[in-house]
Amino acid sequence: MREIIFDTETTGFDPATGDRMVEIGCIEMIGRVMTGNHYHAYFNPLRPMPAAAEQVHGLSDRFLSDKPVFADKADELLAFLGDSPLVAHNASFDFGFLNHELQYCGRTPVSMDRMVDTVALARVKNPGAKLSLDALCSRYGIDRSHRVKHGALLDAELLAQLYIELTGGRQIGLGLADNGVSDKGVDQTDDSSVQTSKIFRPARAHSASTEELARHADFVAKIKDALWLQTGSSL
Repeated sequence: MREIIFDTETTGFDPATGDRMVEIGCIEMIGRVMTGNHYHAYFNPLRPMPAAAEQVHGLSDRFLSDKPVFADKADELLAFLGDSPLVAHNASFDFGFLNHELQYCGRTPVSMDRMVDTVALARVKNPGAKLSLDALCSRYGIDRSHRVKHGALLDAELLAQLYIELTGGRQIGLGLADNGVSDKGVDQTDDSSVQTSKIFRPARAHSASTEELARHADFVAKIKDALWLQTGSSL
């Protein structure tokens, strides 16, 4: 199954009050494996960047001034998303901004039925734990040492790894084959497929031989005060 893991950066918290999306990063996964395909874009929000937001993601007015507006990239983005489920962390936030931008430029909003929220998944698996992306990456041993500021594509990559852990772990794709050949595994580092063959050997006899039974009986006979020969034991 194809899924898209995505993250957004914005000018604030609420599109209804004029905040806009300034960055989106999308990672394609098929069968819980990252394919290497991704979509990434910056957008000019046509409004000043609040200092508090810039401190989070580092995207300044100057940097965004020559970037396209969302409407110019909307069709390209929608083509990448296709009809796949969309996975995000605190997904209602990202869906809210995505759909606001789509409606603003006259496109059809993405159905909320496609939303998969990793916060909800993490809450079920880790009740009472901190549910931020940073905290969950630490919990599941996902390296985020290269993450200095928030960035949509980088956060989507981290989220993809977290999503794998929340939905079965890194061995989710392994299975047992009954035809003498193992299931194909996809290496996530270079997208190469490796197929290996199982070696079937005849069943091995595990019954003790007559000689082994005789040696065992001789050994047991030499044990003094064996517990199993005592009566009235409290054991």
